Amino acid sequence: MKTKIFYTLLLAVGILAVSCKDDFLQDGTIPADGDVTEEQFWNHPDWSRNYLNNIYSHVEHRFNVLGEWSLLANASDEAISSNPNSDISIFNNGTWGPVRTVDDVWTDMYSGIRKTNIFLEKIKTANIVPMNGLTYDEDVKRMRGQAFFLRAFFLFELVKRYGSAVIITRELSPGENLNLPRNSFEECVQQITLDCDSAIARLPLWTRDWMIGDPNNSPNTANYGRATQTAAMALKSRVLLYAASPLYNPAGDQAKWQKAADAAKAIIDVNKHSLFNNYGNIWMWNTAANQYNNEVIFATQTYNAAEFDRQNAPVSYEGGLGRTNPTQELVDAFEVRTTGRLISDPLAVYSDANPYANRDPRLAFSILFNGQTYKTTTPASVVETFIGGKDGIGVNVNATKTGYYLRKFMDPAASWNSNPVVNRRRPWILFRYAETLLNYAEALNEAQGVASMTQVLAAINQIRARTGVAMPALQTTNPAGNGYVAPTKEAIRARIRNERRVELCFEEHRFYDVRRWKEGEIYFNKPITGMRITKNANGTFNYERFNVENRVFTEKNYLFPISQSELNRAPALGQNKGYN
Repeated sequence: MKTKIFYTLLLAVGILAVSCKDDFLQDGTIPADGDVTEEQFWNHPDWSRNYLNNIYSHVEHRFNVLGEWSLLANASDEAISSNPNSDISIFNNGTWGPVRTVDDVWTDMYSGIRKTNIFLEKIKTANIVPMNGLTYDEDVKRMRGQAFFLRAFFLFELVKRYGSAVIITRELSPGENLNLPRNSFEECVQQITLDCDSAIARLPLWTRDWMIGDPNNSPNTANYGRATQTAAMALKSRVLLYAASPLYNPAGDQAKWQKAADAAKAIIDVNKHSLFNNYGNIWMWNTAANQYNNEVIFATQTYNAAEFDRQNAPVSYEGGLGRTNPTQELVDAFEVRTTGRLISDPLAVYSDANPYANRDPRLAFSILFNGQTYKTTTPASVVETFIGGKDGIGVNVNATKTGYYLRKFMDPAASWNSNPVVNRRRPWILFRYAETLLNYAEALNEAQGVASMTQVLAAINQIRARTGVAMPALQTTNPAGNGYVAPTKEAIRARIRNERRVELCFEEHRFYDVRRWKEGEIYFNKPITGMRITKNANGTFNYERFNVENRVFTEKNYLFPISQSELNRAPALGQNKGYN
């Protein structure tokens, strides 16, 4: 009996039709009226798997936030958009509220959650053809594991924005009361970790374990990008780190920090992931050796285009639009290369007259500054951000507002004004091993303090020792030596936070890290600055820091507002404090 036409349901929830074949039903026929029942849909050997594949479409790459090629970094002290009309400025100018929302993912995440709930129920009895050397039961188990991971991921995307959400673990019918109150933050964390554990119990350990009976443990490219145990472990690590942080743990419960440390250590102990040997190439996936390198724990599908490069390239390069302009605050966070000290340290050996010399190599991997080579042309093409330079402040409406352009994620081989256009592949990496090490160091330091200094510094120093970075190791024994940090919990905390700022810049961590540390008023409620460079007749330069834009951050901005349209439909959700 056709109680509901499932094809109509698919359209209602936005499912993309992945394939439509004449053999739609098992017996090779289509009903005369063209309608397909829910039962027939789940009995088709292809469509259950396609349904799961479609759920992954809600895991978005973040190169094009708001549909205007903004990075979320522009809503933190990492960067500013050169586009004066960008909606990203709503985060920064005090106009953010229920009727002026930005990066509002409420509807999209609940669409993903609804799909996972339907899938988790229907796949139990669905007809599938097992793949990857698995039996039917093994394949269904893995498919359910992916769905548990995705549901946890979607709920966390809601929680990290809005502080809490409504936990829904089954398909709701249209006739039910949907005016539901949000669960508490603690209940949401419990549900996310439960789903992560359910995923861990069902998934292969990591990408190379997807094929059964492969003695060489070789890459299985058909399953690249799917959830794994380590992906679920990384999500669990992150959510427990957030739960232990001051925003959500104002009492400073050390047991929560220890749980976060243990979750990160579990990933380290499986000994599958490692740091890639080239920081700048982690995202450059046109080269086979870079694709799904061992640092990548979970990433989106690869984005293959030159548009991101066009949107962010300096303005003299094929008419680049220079959208993401890093701030002086971020530049200042990169240490001096030879001494391993912050530029504010009297022993750093930093020169205001030559500010980009002898700096942490990750500065040049992440930010384009004056005098840096970008594209490898003949003669070499050098970025000119000095006043009057071809990429300088004020040269056109799109030119940098800070004296800097984005370098991270950018591929110099991309070309958008050529015939043909040269597209380049890159993923948005959601979890990578460097974050795991940083999570572990932060949580362990907070849980155990100086008693854990050896383990904490060892984790950080792995990142600093990466090939091509090779920063001096942090140490606590020689105050006059390179990489010195005072042997206190507070001093080590500061260096861990700065290491996160540098290593993970532009990857959407700073926006949330400052919030979970409860330091928004310190870093986001003040002007951001840039560097005005003037060129002297003898070819030398003068450097002057200047205010670029005032920023506004108040107590309410630690969380996103619930949009008024959602509240109109479901008043029981309640508004976050300060937005009423």
